[in-house]
Amino acid sequence: MDQMQPQKIDPSEQERGSSMPQPFIYKEDGALTLSFRIGEVQSRMREMAPDTLVLTYTRAMMAFLLLNANPQHIAMIGLGGGSIPKWCHRYLPHTQLTVVEINPQVIALRDHFHIPPDDDRFHILCEDGANYVAHTSDQPDVLMVDGFGADGQPPELCSQGFYDDCYRSLHSDGLMVVNLCDPDHQTYLARIRRSFQDRVFVLDTEDGENKVAFAGKGHKWWAQDEFPGPLLANLNGPALHAAIHAHMLI
Repeated sequence: MDQMQPQKIDPSEQERGSSMPQPFIYKEDGALTLSFRIGEVQSRMREMAPDTLVLTYTRAMMAFLLLNANPQHIAMIGLGGGSIPKWCHRYLPHTQLTVVEINPQVIALRDHFHIPPDDDRFHILCEDGANYVAHTSDQPDVLMVDGFGADGQPPELCSQGFYDDCYRSLHSDGLMVVNLCDPDHQTYLARIRRSFQDRVFVLDTEDGENKVAFAGKGHKWWAQDEFPGPLLANLNGPALHAAIHAHMLI
């Protein structure tokens, strides 16, 4: 196992990042892992296949494609090692991608994880995700929430006010996808249900450690006020992986 030193941070961001947890990456068995603490995994990348979704929960989050195959704009809160942003950048070439990451030290590691540079359709913002959804006028079709720090899910990214702002920020037929990995996830789910009028479906991941919540705004995805469960309810483990890969023809 080889621990790697983070690349230098822009001095203009140094003061802002100094109070945030210091990320590090290590190399083992052909994979790079991003962590804040030894033994905890924030993100993982295979060096020979940097765009592959390695962690089970990332594949589960991409199940939104079965509901919206061609989103015009995806906003993501939390960059980590950029697994989902990279995958979307490669396989959704006509989609605008906005990634919001509060920790400049995480952003500074982007080259190690082969995260593409900003361009006309891919942007990384160094900003508080809660502030983004409270003030943005982007109206994304899909909002993906996967923001974690050294102590897990930050309170500001799982409050009732945050989920209310997520609902308001979405397009009129938008979808929110949230990675939940916390002993208090039932509390967070109850808040999501309140914000989205109970139009929520929860998918258990193969390893059982994460739960992924899909929440919809508007009536497009529902018949008689029921979530389109048949598309997602049976997508666990290998079936989920196969469905996503077949859907994207990769």
